[in-house]
Amino acid sequence: MLDGSLRDLEKLIGYEFKDKELLLLALTHSSYSHELMITGGEKRNNERLEFLGDAVLELISSEFLFRNYTHLPEGELSKLRASLVSETPLADCARQIFLDKYVLVGKGEKLNHGNEKDSILSDAFESIIGATYLDGGLEPARAFVESYVLNDIEHKKRFYDAKTELQVMVQNLYQCVPEYEVISESGSPHDMTFTVEVRICGKPYGTGEGRSKKQAQQKAAYAAIVKMEKEKEQKDE
Repeated sequence: MLDGSLRDLEKLIGYEFKDKELLLLALTHSSYSHELMITGGEKRNNERLEFLGDAVLELISSEFLFRNYTHLPEGELSKLRASLVSETPLADCARQIFLDKYVLVGKGEKLNHGNEKDSILSDAFESIIGATYLDGGLEPARAFVESYVLNDIEHKKRFYDAKTELQVMVQNLYQCVPEYEVISESGSPHDMTFTVEVRICGKPYGTGEGRSKKQAQQKAAYAAIVKMEKEKEQKDE
C-alpha cells in the first residue's frame, strides 16, 4: 500500500502512526498474507491486533458507559455495550472511514467482495484500535473509539433492538406479529448471504441482507420501523 494511502487513512482516523507498519498490519487480512506469504517468523496478519483491539474497545466503551449512564444497572449496561461493539455496528463504523478501500484481502476474497464483508471490516476496525493503542497508548485509542463508536448511541441501540421494537409497534397498531422469511440465499456454503423480508399482516414492509439470518432479520426490522414512522408522519401532516 502506498504511503499516500496510509496518510489519507491516518487523517480519517485522526492519528498519525509513528510505526506505519503497525497500521499496515492492522489492515492485512489473513487471506492476503497467505497468498503473498508475508512472513515474520510466521505469516503476519491482523488477527493478533484484532484480539488486542477487542479488549481495548471493551475497556474504553465500558468505562464510557459506566461514567455517562449512571442510572443503568449492570445488565442494561452490558446490553447497551453489545449494541455498540458487535459485528454489524463496528462494520458500519469501519465504513465511516472507508475501511473497505484500505483493507488488504487476497485475490479470491476480493472477487467475493470480501473487503465489504461485515466480519472482515469489523475485525480490521478492532485491529486499528489495537494498533493505535500499541503505537500511542490509551488516549489516542480512546479518542478514536469515542469519535466513531461511542457516537450516536441511541441510534445504534435502536438498530440493535429493532426486532423487539418492531414487534411492540406492530402488536399495538395491528394486533399481529411480524413474520420473517428468507427470500434469497447466495454464496458458497461456508460464506452465505441471506436476504430476509419482514411482513406485517401479510404485507411486505422491509428487507435486509446479512451474513446470517439473524443479522438479515435485524436489518429488515429496522427498515420496517423506518417505513412505519414515515407513514405515520405522512398521516399526521
